[in-house]
Amino acid sequence: MNLAAFTDYLLLEKNYSQLTVNAYNNDIESFSAFVSNEYQNSSIDTVNYAQIRRWIVVLVENGMSNQTVNRKISALNTYYKFLLKTESISDNPLSKHKALKTTKKVQIPFSEKEITTVLDDFYNENDFESVRDKLIIELFYSTGIRRIELVNLKLHNFNFNNKTLKVLGKRNKERFVPLLKPVQQTAKTYLTLRNQLNIIKDADSFFLTKKGVKIYETLVYRIINSYFSKASSKVKKSPHILRHSFATHLLNQGANINAVKELLGHSSLAATQVYTHNSIAELKKVHIKAHPRSKK
Repeated sequence: MNLAAFTDYLLLEKNYSQLTVNAYNNDIESFSAFVSNEYQNSSIDTVNYAQIRRWIVVLVENGMSNQTVNRKISALNTYYKFLLKTESISDNPLSKHKALKTTKKVQIPFSEKEITTVLDDFYNENDFESVRDKLIIELFYSTGIRRIELVNLKLHNFNFNNKTLKVLGKRNKERFVPLLKPVQQTAKTYLTLRNQLNIIKDADSFFLTKKGVKIYETLVYRIINSYFSKASSKVKKSPHILRHSFATHLLNQGANINAVKELLGHSSLAATQVYTHNSIAELKKVHIKAHPRSKK
């Protein structure tokens, strides 16, 4: 098992984030430990599908969801494809594997009222963290940016003259999204307070902690969860729900789905169409309310 070469492949050729690479390596090491315990000296480079299937059964019996199992198998499959590519193996033991069935969970977006409440009621324009947190929420909701994309924003990504934000998305694909006037104003206030920090260690990073270091993904999740816990009773309160809200609200207001696709940084329209569920529900309400025959 050569995880070092596999890691380089994921980072340099596939352009995966370090977080994703770590998750893949953890899944592969977990399977390797299973193979070692169950089949003694067997290497995961020489296992057969029956052995992998046994691991799947054990994972399910231990209460792991089908979705999580599928993610682990996907990591393992990527590893075997890498071994095929480097001619370390001649056959992929997962070539005929079919993913376990999963039930799609409907993501419930925040309402416009919930978002307005968070942005208007829990805000101190003289406090660095308060302004930073408001800007994070505004960016998620007004641009549909992903959490990792937001964390990795640099100072030079903001162009206030053109009112645009350059975002580095998946596979290092760049896209430009418009900056609304209120977001620009919050960003300028944030930058003023940012410049007043006693120490700035990560000078190029746009979003910092009060200690002057680049923010991190778990902190961003905690920020969103904390603020929306005050305004929403929804079970899931995360950056992705804000991204989901961005797409849903745009579609509800009649935005072209292809335009939403570009703003989200999706490579295919199919990825964007998952957000149409709620917009279709909204259209049904409008249709019933407005159509002359609905009252017959």
